[in-house]
Amino acid sequence: MKALSPKIFKFFKQLEKHNDREWFEQHKPEFKLLETSVKQFGETLKDKLNQHDSIDRFKLFRIYRDVRFSKDKTPYKTHFGMAWHRTKPYYRGGYYLHLKPNDVFLACGFWDPNSRDLRRIREEIDLDGQEYRNLINAADFKSVWGELQGDKLKKTPKGYAKDNPNIDLLRFKQHIFMVRYTNQDVVAEDFIDRLDEALQAVRPFVEYMSAVLTTNADGESLVKG
Repeated sequence: MKALSPKIFKFFKQLEKHNDREWFEQHKPEFKLLETSVKQFGETLKDKLNQHDSIDRFKLFRIYRDVRFSKDKTPYKTHFGMAWHRTKPYYRGGYYLHLKPNDVFLACGFWDPNSRDLRRIREEIDLDGQEYRNLINAADFKSVWGELQGDKLKKTPKGYAKDNPNIDLLRFKQHIFMVRYTNQDVVAEDFIDRLDEALQAVRPFVEYMSAVLTTNADGESLVKG
């Protein structure tokens, strides 16, 4: 797999200045070549991940923006967004890579958990918050992924006391971890290996969440079949 091209960032810098259909149509052949190379990169990373994980599909998001309900009517995104979906129902969570000039990050976690999943996560943290703390504070994990991120409730979640010892974790509505990279990191030959290593480091988190979200509080499987 060849390294990603610095032309990706050059293209998006230009698109940010000329975000209109006329400019894009004139430069569409260039975009399609870059899109093909990024798709190849994503599929290659999927194959690498499947040597130690369970990924059922890779998705490269479309460049076209949905402007129906947005004040910003520019028609095109100025980044590539990629996602790798773990195989449901036994493997939960997923991975996302964002390629934008001077704004590159790899993310893992639960961006918008449904109410049932969020309720189950909180239930498990309430039962044994220390297990979760030990996992996300482990040196090997934290040195790569840093601190837990995500939107939080300002108030105490319904059904929990203000003095709950895990109230700081229970307030989270999202459970997300991110690693940031530079433009230079992206175009280096070892970038795909660095991503693979980071995603191996985050495995304890997604395996924990998978175990939680596929069982009830008594440890009984919620997966049918």
